Amino acid sequence: MGIPGSGLAKGLAVTLRTMTRRAHTAQYPDVQPELAPRTRGVIGLFEENCTVCMLCARECPDWCIYIDSHKETVPPAVPGGRERSRNVLDRFAIDFALCMYCGICVEVCPFDALFWSPEFEYAETDIRELTHERDRLREWMWTVPEPPALDAAAEEPKELVAARKAAEKAQQAEQARQAEKREGQE
Repeated sequence: MGIPGSGLAKGLAVTLRTMTRRAHTAQYPDVQPELAPRTRGVIGLFEENCTVCMLCARECPDWCIYIDSHKETVPPAVPGGRERSRNVLDRFAIDFALCMYCGICVEVCPFDALFWSPEFEYAETDIRELTHERDRLREWMWTVPEPPALDAAAEEPKELVAARKAAEKAQQAEQARQAEKREGQE
């Protein structure tokens, strides 16, 4: 058994040591914090990979993911083939007022459509604006850091290849639209 009051003396010693040290305060808006590489901020949606399998919505313990879709018939890829049906995403929304940032949705997505972004500055004055629709979730996708290469000789990540192809398609479509517009003016 120790001396009576020794715990109190140890506590006061810690307090005195802390009081004599200079405080370190980061001036947040002016100085951005150093975030860990795997910081969980907001979830980004890579819409091209989403097959509307609904796994993320079913596994979410908070039921904060809202997905709406419809079926479309796709013509056969080869002559004589049969038509296929596929799901088309109409709405994908995450209510960050309900989300507890557990990451289950990101982990269960079999098609790598959901990613963690380190962005954390998305506060709103109205709680109803914390429900981010797919357009806003797509914007967060551009803030997702590149995954580190597993090997120096590893191939480029498929997310970057798919994003580059989508950007090139959009650029080609824009160029074609501008060319048609110029032809129409001549």
